[in-house]
Amino acid sequence: MNTGAPWPSLHEAEARVLEIQTKLHRRAGEDEGRRFDDLFNLVYDPAFLLIAWRRVRENKGARTAGVDGESACSIETRRGVEAFLCDLRGQLKARTFWPQPVRERLIPKPGSRKRRRLGIPTVRDRVVQAAFKLVLEPIFEADCAPRGAVSPGEVKDLPGWPSQRPVGS
Repeated sequence: MNTGAPWPSLHEAEARVLEIQTKLHRRAGEDEGRRFDDLFNLVYDPAFLLIAWRRVRENKGARTAGVDGESACSIETRRGVEAFLCDLRGQLKARTFWPQPVRERLIPKPGSRKRRRLGIPTVRDRVVQAAFKLVLEPIFEADCAPRGAVSPGEVKDLPGWPSQRPVGS
């Protein structure tokens, strides 16, 4: 995509990401030994960044700031989403992006008085992580999903494994 070209609409971005994910999944499934050489350019593709932003923004942690003090809400109101994504894309493209340390908080463990550490990455880092996930997930799904995968909650006996069916069924 040209750097001067306008950013895609959300609908256009969704269609582009889905189309590319479908191709990646198909190619990974066709050849298990296939090497994907040039995936990084997809991470900074405007469509992938826009969908990654939306996923981060819609997450309930969007109001939480990282060590840089910026939350998704503050980015929208102060800088603007397009300016934020343009800056991020430029850093990724120039390979000058560097993740920030996470902000750590102690939160209570459910059903206990103990506390556990929670790492809160910056919004910028969360968007990059989401973009990587959008690119890599279809490839790993094709490689890892067993043929005839089961739906959640469905029980399937695998050859050579003990039965997973409840006793009495």
